[in-house]
Amino acid sequence: MAELRIAFVPGVTPDKWLDRWRERQPGVPVQATMHDIGDDPRGLLATGDADLVFMRFPDGVNPADGMTHVIPLYEELPVVCAPREHALELYDDEVPLEELAEETWLDLADYPPRVGGTAMALEVVGAGTGLVIVPQSVGRLYRRKDVVQKIVTGAPSTRIGVAWLKPVGDEPEDPRVEEFIGIVRGRRANSSRQPSVQERERSAAAQAQRRRQRGDQSAAGAPRPGRGKKGGGPGGKSSGGKRRGGPARGRR
Repeated sequence: MAELRIAFVPGVTPDKWLDRWRERQPGVPVQATMHDIGDDPRGLLATGDADLVFMRFPDGVNPADGMTHVIPLYEELPVVCAPREHALELYDDEVPLEELAEETWLDLADYPPRVGGTAMALEVVGAGTGLVIVPQSVGRLYRRKDVVQKIVTGAPSTRIGVAWLKPVGDEPEDPRVEEFIGIVRGRRANSSRQPSVQERERSAAAQAQRRRQRGDQSAAGAPRPGRGKKGGGPGGKSSGGKRRGGPARGRR
């Protein structure tokens, strides 16, 4: 079976799902690649560069469209990033967004992947140019010693989901994709909803059917037990009864 290709945005850690795939499907290789091409990498599905993608979208937004299935997975908390020795360090855990109204903010749109993306934006933050809000997982990925991060309340959160192409016309779903989606959903290895289990059950049923057919054919070709001619020999009457043609023995 062909290799399964997975793409994911920065901050996603798909290792647990990949490990389960390798345990259950050792004969099907899987390749997972991070793509810092923005939060919506579904273009990789359209070009055939990925079979599934883990994408990021605003919480509360339904990202499904006519081309792809999308399953929301988990919410990401937003964090505000500021340079060290900023007043942000005075907060224990969280900071309300309204208390940062007077701050200078960076726009992540000004830092596309070709100029370094979010990693470059955080480098600019560390230089004291401004603040930026990113998902907590992204902040952890690009953590810097010269940048402090705090969860910010009142800011929109994001959500991670997994997306794949819808079949065209009467085409069936890709069984590799269905198998991986089942793993992401938490299905057990022996779940009857997993394509691999369904295939094993079909194979076992087909083998049982072939065995029954061979048994029926063998039974049809075997000689049937029936009644022979009267008597104990293969070709005549029984030799029991009175003997003829010889002297009779009697008492003297």
